[in-house]
Formats: sequence, C-alpha cells, structure tokens
Amino acid sequence: MFISETTIRVRYGETDRMGYSYYGNYAQYYEVGRVEALRALGWNYKEMEDGGILLPVYTFGIKYLKPAFYDELLVVKTMIKELPRTRIRFDYEMYNPKGEKINEGETTLVFVDAKTKKPMSAPNEFVDVLRKYF
Repeated sequence: MFISETTIRVRYGETDRMGYSYYGNYAQYYEVGRVEALRALGWNYKEMEDGGILLPVYTFGIKYLKPAFYDELLVVKTMIKELPRTRIRFDYEMYNPKGEKINEGETTLVFVDAKTKKPMSAPNEFVDVLRKYF
C-alpha cells in the first residue's frame, strides 16, 4: 500500500457562517492530496495530461466525522491500496491539528486516452513504480 501525507490550511473564504469548512471544499482537499501523492511517486499530473493521459473522476464518496475550522492546518492522508488497471482508487483520511480524524473518503479515477477519449490501461511505468509498495 502506498501512503502520502500533505497539509492544507483552511482559508477564511472556505468557511460557512458557522465557521466550518464548507462541505463542498473536501473534494478539492482530496484533489490536492491526490496530486501530491502522484508527485511523491515521481508522476506529475500536468505532464501526464500533456503526454496524452487523462484521469477523470469516476466516483467520489466521503463520510464526515467532525468539522474543520478556519485556519486549521489539516493533514490529508492519501492511500493507494491496490495496483491500478484501467481505474485507480484513492482512499483518504483527514486529520485536524489535534490528530482527530475528521473525515474519510475515496475517489476512483479512470485512465483515459486524450486522443480517443476512451479508457486505457494504466501506464506500465506507473504500475512498476507502485509495485514496490505492495
């Protein structure tokens, strides 16, 4: 299993009247975790797209446990628990500054050929990089 961690600070404009981070922001927080996880593996999301590989989101799910508040520094733990094929699943856990888990979720993305717009297999080089974590 591959695990990556990154931090995100909740900005004022991301909060609602109660001072909570608005629920819709978590998809973006997960995206940051996902992009940084790929970067930690030596894969740059932009370079993948420029090279003809797109990764649209197929599914997104989240379970909210506790709110995040303005100016909190959150830890986004991003996990890849299985080797990708045509799809890659990312699992997430998010923690507040006290170390409490505030949510957990998942996204599944599909490898898509930019020219044909059809699903494709995960690049062999990418799978090879991940293989050492399994």
